[in-house]
Order: sequence, then structure tokens, then C-alpha cells
Amino acid sequence: MRLSPSTHEPGAHPRVAWGSSAFPGAGRRWERALPPAAEEEQLSHPIQTVRSRNKLLASLPEAELAALSLERVELAPRKALEQRRRNVEQVYFPESGIASVVADSGAARSIEVGMVGRDGMTGLSVLLGADRAPHDVIMQIAGAGLRTSAAAFRDACAASARLMQHFLRYAHVFTLQVEQTALANGRSKIEERLARWLLMACDRVESDILPLTHESLGAMLGVRRSGVTVALNALEKSGLIDVRRGAVTIRDRDGLRANANGAYGAAEAEFDRLFPD
Repeated sequence: MRLSPSTHEPGAHPRVAWGSSAFPGAGRRWERALPPAAEEEQLSHPIQTVRSRNKLLASLPEAELAALSLERVELAPRKALEQRRRNVEQVYFPESGIASVVADSGAARSIEVGMVGRDGMTGLSVLLGADRAPHDVIMQIAGAGLRTSAAAFRDACAASARLMQHFLRYAHVFTLQVEQTALANGRSKIEERLARWLLMACDRVESDILPLTHESLGAMLGVRRSGVTVALNALEKSGLIDVRRGAVTIRDRDGLRANANGAYGAAEAEFDRLFPD
């Protein structure tokens, strides 16, 4: 069960939160995300037996899964899985969709610093002994998954050193992802950063079709929409992607990776090393 590359056939577009109501654009605050208490997930109920598509949960024995007291949930677009400077109440394990980890300077500036899909989990603050979230975590592409309370997660990890070690390995990989994002933001061209972002999203959605707008990509990358348009046009002219209104289709994954110029692959390779199929 490898993180990359995705080999799934293109499918129907999932519901997304791209646009002004979710991530309004580079240089503006994240607005109107749905707080955890503001929207009740559909199909939220405890489960007795877990067969999860989440890659962290799939490799765990049944006894440790049971200790987590997981329940299935729908994850709507714009749902806030965590809110910065607020206590983390739930730990989520997405099975589909994408959540964005968003850093906010508090001066009307925000940017995506991490991405979570079926490769990972939220709640790393809880895992590392803290109780508050440092950043917002918002569903960008709608999906579904499993969740547990922060208290149940702490108890399960305290009772099992193996479980704690398992999740700490993911925290290590996620830290590497954030570090690589910082490196790309500081040293890579917009076109290279865009290629990296598209590959990462494709890995997690597991489809060659990504429901995206120029505005949303600009917000994710922290650049102007015009810069994203130029970069998309360059990738399309090279035959790497097709761009249509509200969607980007990956045509040449290998070429896109080459165009990322080393910005993509380090965190993905480490994930595959620590969580082999």
C-alpha cells in the first residue's frame, strides 16, 4: 500500500471546498470554515470491526484498532477538523478526501503548510503531548473517514507502546512533508511548486482528475492567481496536464515529477519506507 504513485483510473469529481468560502486566496485570512460543533457529520456512529482504507489504520491489529474506539464519519467540505489555538477534541483518520493544514500569521496572511489524506491523521498535537492545535485543519476535498476522541486516543497510546511508536513514525513523515514544503516555498519556482502540489493531491485523492480552480491553487501556494495561471499554462503546453474549468487532469505523472525538480518525493519515499505494503 504505497503512497505514490497513484494508478487509479480517473473518476467522478468529489465535492470540494475550493473557493472564497473555504480558502479565499493568498494574502487573506481563512474564512467561514465550519467549526467542529457547527455541522454534524452524516453517518457518524461507533463501529465494532474496522476495515479501513486509511493507510495508518490498515496495518494495525484488531485489538489496537478496538482500543481506539473509532467511529465512521462523513467529512464535508469546509469542515474544520482542528482550529488553531483551540483544544483538539477529535482525532481523524481520513479514508478519502483531502484536508489542508493552514498556517496563519494573524496579519491577514495564510498558506497551506501540510496535506492530510488517507495516508495520515490529524491530532498530532495530542500524540506529542499537547492539547491545542497550532494550525487550522480544514477539509478541502470532501470525503469520509474514522475518528476517535482525543481522550480515547491518549489512553490507547498510553496503553500500547507499539501503537504510540506507529503513530510517531507518521508524525516523523508529516514533519518531513512540512519541511519539504518550506524548502519548496523558499527555493522552488512557482511551476515547480505547482507540480509538487498536484502530485501530492493526486496521491491522496487517487485519481488523475483533481477538482481545482486557479484561485484555490493560488491560495494553497500563497501566490497570485495570475502566477498560477501562467504555471498551469506552461505545464499544459508541455503535455503534462489538461486544464478545464474547475478541474486539472494529470496526463504525464513522470513528466510532472521531473518538472517538480526535486521538490517532490522525499516525504513520500520515507512514508513508503516506514509503512511498506
